[in-house]
Amino acid sequence: MMLRYLVYTFAAIWLIHAFWPSVAHAQQPPRHVSQCQAIAEAIPQATFASFTPVAATKGKAVVGEVTITYLGHSTFRIETPGGVSMATDYNGWFSPSTPPTVATMNKAHSSHYTLAPDPAIKNVLHGWGENGMPARHDLVVGDTYIRNVTTDIRAGGAMEHDGNSIFIFEVADLCIGHLGHLHHELDDSHYRQIGRLDVLMVPVDGGLTMGAESMSRVVSRLRASLILPMHRRGPPIDAFLDMFGDDYDKRFADSASIKVSLRSLPSKPLIYILKGV
Repeated sequence: MMLRYLVYTFAAIWLIHAFWPSVAHAQQPPRHVSQCQAIAEAIPQATFASFTPVAATKGKAVVGEVTITYLGHSTFRIETPGGVSMATDYNGWFSPSTPPTVATMNKAHSSHYTLAPDPAIKNVLHGWGENGMPARHDLVVGDTYIRNVTTDIRAGGAMEHDGNSIFIFEVADLCIGHLGHLHHELDDSHYRQIGRLDVLMVPVDGGLTMGAESMSRVVSRLRASLILPMHRRGPPIDAFLDMFGDDYDKRFADSASIKVSLRSLPSKPLIYILKGV
């Protein structure tokens, strides 16, 4: 009888240990879920249109506004409702008045990065990897989820794989994408990884990255509600604007800043040239 009791007790203990989650497993952080990417993964061949303001906010509270300020070249300051500040393609020349919480960088040219950033910047995210491996960023900073999608860059007459990153910032129910120094058109795999974008920062130099026609095809496929040109060198911005017909609004801003929320997104795609571009 005693032997049978011990056997049952041992079996019960074994079952508990076998099927009860371990402490180490329970403490692992959950995998971040991208709201911008979810639809893309479910419908691989889709061409994405942004949420319309009314449909997107029906029955839910407005989360808050994001302030985007053009600082110069391809550097924007993004300020979130939760107090996080981010500087894109940070090079140290076009610096916010106070150090950003996050600085993203790309390395196609020295004007898109610095190897000696302000030590007060808590998160420095390189758009390129080390030892031939692509950069992989997947982190939450305050109220913002940040991830990247790598693309190739021209280097010495050839193409360097994964030398550039498209950084995507998910905050206040918005999906904000910065194309970096994009050197080639994107394929379906890139579009699936990017997912939906509400705000798109796009280089309009007409050749240092890509020609206006090629870049316009990328913009059209991403179908963001708000398009913010950047990196204007060489041809006038009209050469880029001429690639878009009447299905796009085009406007020059009186300020270098814009406040945007899910509710305030234009229902018709708007190419908005901030002051200083």
